[in-house]
Amino acid sequence: MYAVIKAGGKQVRVAPGQRVRVEKLEGQIGDLITINDVLLVSDGDQVKVGQPLLAGAEVTARIVEQHREKKIIVFKKKRRKGYRRTKGHRQYYTALEVQDIRA
Repeated sequence: MYAVIKAGGKQVRVAPGQRVRVEKLEGQIGDLITINDVLLVSDGDQVKVGQPLLAGAEVTARIVEQHREKKIIVFKKKRRKGYRRTKGHRQYYTALEVQDIRA
């Protein structure tokens, strides 16, 4: 069984017991959260697709980690103009462990 959820503007395929990283969600480590933005649920050969969301479907997950990604370097340059800018960015994320999928 698996589901496709919408989290942080991205679509993520999840299955029970799987750990997945999504954009930062509010909550403390160990909290149970319910995600209602479910786009698709598949159970064997049965597939339910929402238009765009599946009514009554939800995914329950536990927050395992609240952290930041590795730093990426953003470098801008214009040739022959002496323009150079370096900037770093670390995106916040939430690691979830999927507990249950209900269609």
